Amino acid sequence: MTQLIGGPVRRHPGTRPGPRCFRLLLIVGLLLTPRAAAAGDWGHKLPGLPTDFVFGYGTLIDADSRDRTAGAQVPAIPVRVSAEFGYLRAWVDRCSCGFTALGLRKPHPGEPAMTINGVLYAVNASNLPAFDRREGDYRRVPLPRRMIEAVSWQELPRDGQIWVYVPIGPGAEPGVDLPQASAQFPMLQTYIDLVLRGSLIYGSDFAKEIIRTTTDWSLFWLNDREQPRRPWVHTADYQAIDTLLRQTAPASKRFGDRLFPEDYAARRLAQPAPDPSPNPAHPSPAR
Repeated sequence: MTQLIGGPVRRHPGTRPGPRCFRLLLIVGLLLTPRAAAAGDWGHKLPGLPTDFVFGYGTLIDADSRDRTAGAQVPAIPVRVSAEFGYLRAWVDRCSCGFTALGLRKPHPGEPAMTINGVLYAVNASNLPAFDRREGDYRRVPLPRRMIEAVSWQELPRDGQIWVYVPIGPGAEPGVDLPQASAQFPMLQTYIDLVLRGSLIYGSDFAKEIIRTTTDWSLFWLNDREQPRRPWVHTADYQAIDTLLRQTAPASKRFGDRLFPEDYAARRLAQPAPDPSPNPAHPSPAR
């Protein structure tokens, strides 16, 4: 005698199960099969996950800037690098086209390293060479995972190599003996706009941290915005950016030195101050 749901069913030897038994077995099988499939999917990742990531701390924070380089959308998450990494973000990379960009440098004697906030984004075999070409005067340096933290709800990737681009000094050592801004190689307001516009996506506190943790703000600051005397025409967020620069040290200490092009030519180029860093300019645009 076989005990089934609904009471005992008597079966003589050599007889086949009846229709009722088949129906019960079919129902049990249908109930168990989806659970088994679901249990088998748990913990599996999608194929083709990225294995390389880049930490961007300058104009690479801006999504449009990243996307133009990659030729596709490149999502990013906000992160922070520990001072243990041993660098500072500073105005120390001269482009031969005539401006000074952000880079990372080693601290001077007696100067502490600082934390550096920015973004982390994935790269692949097709777009990593494009970023390497863009950062041609920088060296791609490994960034230890333990020295970077996520600052929002998104988590860091669990696997893969993290990279950061560091300018190369005259001695071919990354972050050493780098030139500061000068009359011929000023900080450009349009470059600063790009960095802070990308940073404001993550909030004003994140943008303020960018300013606070950037060193070597300079007397040589050119307001090169299109129609700079009427910035609202072409720079919709100029007020938010200028307020941050005016109120947040150390940029605030140099904000009054920012000049319109004609004033810059008369006061900085006609009678230039001595070049604070006579190292040669780098050959390609920096970030």
